Amino acid sequence: MAIETPTTGITRRRFLKNGVAVPLALALAGGSISTLFLRRADARGFYLRPPGALEESRFLAACVKCGKCAQACPNNSIRMAGAEAGIGIGTPHIIARETPCYLCPDLPCVKACPSGALDKTLTEVEKVRMGTAVIVDREACLSIRGLRCEVCYRECPLIDKAITIEPRHNERTGTHTIMEPVIHRDKCVGCGICEHACVREKPVIVVIKSPPEQKDSYEF
Repeated sequence: MAIETPTTGITRRRFLKNGVAVPLALALAGGSISTLFLRRADARGFYLRPPGALEESRFLAACVKCGKCAQACPNNSIRMAGAEAGIGIGTPHIIARETPCYLCPDLPCVKACPSGALDKTLTEVEKVRMGTAVIVDREACLSIRGLRCEVCYRECPLIDKAITIEPRHNERTGTHTIMEPVIHRDKCVGCGICEHACVREKPVIVVIKSPPEQKDSYEF
């Protein structure tokens, strides 16, 4: 018969208290553990997962937090979430502003996943769907202001597919043409290279979770 020491007793009581109280509080609030995790992810409401990641709740259930996808990434784009991620601690994600996904043609991260959290049926880069890029601040976009930046367009690995440049009349000056970057949601893979490349201190183009109905740009 095991003897429960004061130390282990406290640990167990804390575990039981937290293990029951947190799900109960979420249930009473009409939420779920996955919802709590998503809310803690970042201001956009989600973590940018590696290529081939399943839908978030399925991904969290399938991921064994082994880190093999991160080890396989030649660009060190994939990092493991810390304690701030709650139950998602140890799961792989990408911070596009710092190191985006460079879309390796052979998708080594997907091949390395042992659990199926990253879908091994994904074999083509152009079929990756990590999220979608959106312009969140049109007023701050240099191209839209008529300054011919176009860095996001030129850096896009799917140039002229995911992002195109389209001329339109400059209503601000009345005499010039604006070369506006336009994001095509059906082609954008959500790699985050455009977000990483944006020259503004706070990027005006970012990757968000792909909503069911999208526009080419969003104003938050």
